[in-house]
Amino acid sequence: MSEESAEEPAQGRRVFLNHLDSYCGRSIGEYLSTCVVGASLESIEDEEEEEEDNSAAEVSSRLKEGVYQIVGTLSKPQSTKPSFAEEIYAVSSREELLSHLLECEIVLYNITEDTNQIEEAMWAASALHMEIEHFTRQKLFILISTIMSWAKSKPPDPEDPEVAFTDEDYRRRKAHPNFTDHINAEKLILKLGKTSKRKFSTYIVASGHQYGAGEGVLHYFFKRGWLSETPAIPIFGDGNNFIPTIHILDLAAVLQNVADHRPKSHYILAVDASIHTLQELVKCISKNVGSGRTEKIPTEDALLSKDLTQMHLDMLLVNLRMESGLVKESFNIKWVAQEGLVENIEQIVKEYKQSRGLLSLKIFVHGPPGVGKSTIAEQLCKHYKLHHIKSKDVISEAIANLEEIVAPKELATDNVGEEGEGDDGEEEEQGENVEEAQELLDAVKENMEQNAGQLDDEYVTKFMKDKLKSMPCRNQGYVLDGFPETYEQANDLFNCNEDEQGAKSKIPKYDTLITPEFVISLTASDEFLINRIINLPESIVAGTHYTQDQFLKALNVFRELNTDDKTVLNYFDEIEIHPQFIDVDKLEDPENRFIVKEIIKEIGEPRNYGLTDEEKEELERQAAEECLVKEAQEKAEQERKEAEERAERMANWEEWNKHLEEVKRQEQELLEAQSVPLRNYLMRNVMPMLMQGINECCRIRPDDPVDFLAEYLFKNSPDI
Repeated sequence: MSEESAEEPAQGRRVFLNHLDSYCGRSIGEYLSTCVVGASLESIEDEEEEEEDNSAAEVSSRLKEGVYQIVGTLSKPQSTKPSFAEEIYAVSSREELLSHLLECEIVLYNITEDTNQIEEAMWAASALHMEIEHFTRQKLFILISTIMSWAKSKPPDPEDPEVAFTDEDYRRRKAHPNFTDHINAEKLILKLGKTSKRKFSTYIVASGHQYGAGEGVLHYFFKRGWLSETPAIPIFGDGNNFIPTIHILDLAAVLQNVADHRPKSHYILAVDASIHTLQELVKCISKNVGSGRTEKIPTEDALLSKDLTQMHLDMLLVNLRMESGLVKESFNIKWVAQEGLVENIEQIVKEYKQSRGLLSLKIFVHGPPGVGKSTIAEQLCKHYKLHHIKSKDVISEAIANLEEIVAPKELATDNVGEEGEGDDGEEEEQGENVEEAQELLDAVKENMEQNAGQLDDEYVTKFMKDKLKSMPCRNQGYVLDGFPETYEQANDLFNCNEDEQGAKSKIPKYDTLITPEFVISLTASDEFLINRIINLPESIVAGTHYTQDQFLKALNVFRELNTDDKTVLNYFDEIEIHPQFIDVDKLEDPENRFIVKEIIKEIGEPRNYGLTDEEKEELERQAAEECLVKEAQEKAEQERKEAEERAERMANWEEWNKHLEEVKRQEQELLEAQSVPLRNYLMRNVMPMLMQGINECCRIRPDDPVDFLAEYLFKNSPDI
């Protein structure tokens, strides 16, 4: 092998892998890109000794020259090229894809995630097989399949159900009805590898359900636990089915060993040493990521979830005991999680958070009463998907939990069915704590009676600390609303209970798990706050401390607590978490939009899961509605302006017409007044003689009446 590599170093290390941007492809590709060709042929002890003996430069040079070069395709054309990939193929035809496959010595096809790749994998193996005559060196084709091709196999020993399947049982395997294409692909590729093994060798690696580095099929349970949107994580069916699993990096190590060792057995089971049921896996995930509670639901109800496909459900309901003798005895693997998920859950959870960028975000909002702490806290919780922590709610919740613990067993038995079988240990543990819970509950109630319904800081701090240490707050994070109020409360809430070390050090020892990363201090003048409260609707003020007397009293208390030498903000300054001050008075932002934007700018991007499809649709719907409302408002404004202009024009027109009528009337009156003397003159001097002439003209009816009338007037005029 080393001789072949020396002749054609680039080709000998070139590995094709489909869908490099998928969960499986990304992890395997990145792992193989760091593996030295033939490294697994050495024992682990020899490798470690060699690394110690060789200089760092020699090791670095050997790694750079002899590692596998990863090339392949992407599942989504818009995906960016992975950093570990030497080249990405955006193939437009199968002839083009075949030309790329012929350049590689090793071809890996993963069909565990995308069933559409099964047909392509079968074609690729067949096409390479047809080119055997032109191979100058051996090509290796490895199909990464799934143990679901064994799902309906009969037990190896019907009398002993604990006997596990091994690699040698692969000829008796029987696939799940929905995975017949997988087993058909396995059979074809094994067959193609028997023609000329020296030129074209094929292997099937039947992978257990993959986990780690962001999670595969088990991601559904991790996400449900992380988001804490439901009180319990579901277990489908009775949960007693055994699920073969393997860490994704251990699967990559198996593939590395197949490429290096070229074992005689061409069918390899890739599973870890664990034998865990679905119930054990889900309970472990719930305890370390979620609330610790699980509930059994019918399998048919599982299909109602949009996050689960039929393929995922089939995989979660498989019931197989498997062990791989070849992997265990013949391969040289530096196991990441040989004993399985449950035994390595802390490491798996750490990988899960790092791979998905899931980091808790802890914020403390400080400010006087009426400044808008709760409103801003709610908006921050909505934007970052955090938990809104208010001392009043935490106290109520803690008391309710204590009352539930000490409730009579008869009342609690109704809920056993929801928890499912196997919770006896949890119930016994709760039973042991009943007496302790009862003592605490009695002390709390007595303290509240003595303090007119208020609790001493001792109990409030305890309940708040327990809340901040709860899994939801540790996962997503929180927004603390107004508590702690004093230096002493902050010190008691966040300290590490290391009194001696705290006394020696000037900086207080604090618990990084629950201490806020960001402190937002909202400031405003008393005049501004009083005016804001006065203008609040009565419906909001009713039942709150915003009545005039109570508000002024609360405001005075706040000012007193924050003018001492040791304030809650001084505490955060001492532990070098410096507050961000925002003057609410100056911003004049009744809806807090600018304030929240300024805070988000300081904190940065969310560290949680992105928006769900439903949330994206809701945001799009809201944006569309806002756009429609804006358009309607603009249209209404335009119509209003046009109506005003039209009304103004009509008013001007009517005014002009009135003015014109008045002018005409005045002119008519003037004409009439001026015509009276003339009319009198004509009636007295002209009309009598003219009427006589007209009458005479009518009697005689001359041929030329006008000439006759003129001659008549001339003859009979008294002045002539």
